[in-house]
Amino acid sequence: MARLPDRYNSFSALRERETEGVDYRVRVESRSSPVAVIAPHAGFIEPATSEIALAIANGRFSLYRFEGLDPARLHHELHVTSENFDEPIANDMVANSAIVIAIHGRADREDPESSWIGGLDTSLRNLIVEALRRDGFAAVARKKGEALAGASAGNICNRGQRQVGVQLEIPRGVRDALMADAEKLQQYASAIRGAIDEFGRVLSSGEDL
Repeated sequence: MARLPDRYNSFSALRERETEGVDYRVRVESRSSPVAVIAPHAGFIEPATSEIALAIANGRFSLYRFEGLDPARLHHELHVTSENFDEPIANDMVANSAIVIAIHGRADREDPESSWIGGLDTSLRNLIVEALRRDGFAAVARKKGEALAGASAGNICNRGQRQVGVQLEIPRGVRDALMADAEKLQQYASAIRGAIDEFGRVLSSGEDL
């Protein structure tokens, strides 16, 4: 079944019709870190992305989550696509971050095991793919032209200081498995965090990856 089109084409349009604290909430943890972990479709919009983003941030990285609060609502009702996501707090956090990691959920469909890692920050994307695979998680790099590749310059993950970022699209089955196993969730998050740390060291040293 084809996914229904988004009800709103911007946060501004969403805010006119929806009530903060009833339909949605914005959760922010700003830290003195060059890294921002964002989940723009969190809560019940793309279930478990809020918890996965929290685990990756781990009290170290800045964290942003836009959460749908009603479990009965359909995905498209509060989903503003990443190219159009313009919530002001998210915009500000991303614009002031050198490294941006966006956490999303996707349907299992033809590949129910693999996290699809995309975005224009291809060096960090590849490090995350390698780190997840080393820890036993299926992961593939998504390239420009492929579905859910996060390769648009307007994608919120690519609006940081360096104009590149990483987008993770995690299938529902994997998200459910991570929620059912706290140790596995921490292992998944730690693999990503390790890749970010490795990339950050290289970035600050000026070396080539």
